[in-house]
Amino acid sequence: MAASTMAVPQADVPLSANLKGKVGMWCLITAESSIFLIFVVAYLYYAGKSISGPTPAQVLDIPYFASICLFASSGTIMLAEKALHRGNVKRFGLFWFLTLALGVIFLFKTGAEWYRLIYHEGLTISTNLFGTTYYSLVGLHAFHVTVGAIGLTTILLFTLFGAVKQEHAERISVFGMYWHFVDAIWVVVLSVVYFITR
Repeated sequence: MAASTMAVPQADVPLSANLKGKVGMWCLITAESSIFLIFVVAYLYYAGKSISGPTPAQVLDIPYFASICLFASSGTIMLAEKALHRGNVKRFGLFWFLTLALGVIFLFKTGAEWYRLIYHEGLTISTNLFGTTYYSLVGLHAFHVTVGAIGLTTILLFTLFGAVKQEHAERISVFGMYWHFVDAIWVVVLSVVYFITR
């Protein structure tokens, strides 16, 4: 009598921690992109429909310096990641600090713009449809930059206390994905708010 063949169950190959992190971050980026899409569509839909001023052309100045700082931060965070992959923690810390500084400058310039718009131009979130959609969209982005800056600060503190090593490079690059996402979203927000509908 022939011996019965039994199927040997194959064990599931677990995802590595690094791959899990990247998959999780891509899921977060996808979800956040959907939220931004809603806000962008709302801004475009209501653009030019305010029955009272001020209008974007009257009060908005293109934030060239702030944008350059934020875009440059994508370069500095890449240099930081490369340094850590090579085991150069000091160089990593330097470029990581520069990334944080550029992000903080962007937030400071955003705050300065809002101060001018509110106290000198009279544009608040309740002034008109433009004010409502402008502060909602730009504010949503500023919130994400703030979250990113908090993350950058936390990792920088760990670095200063010697807790960041070369073996953490892949995990830190997952956070880098979030920062690049914040920069990429600013390309969209900048184009829509300051160029297309201005």
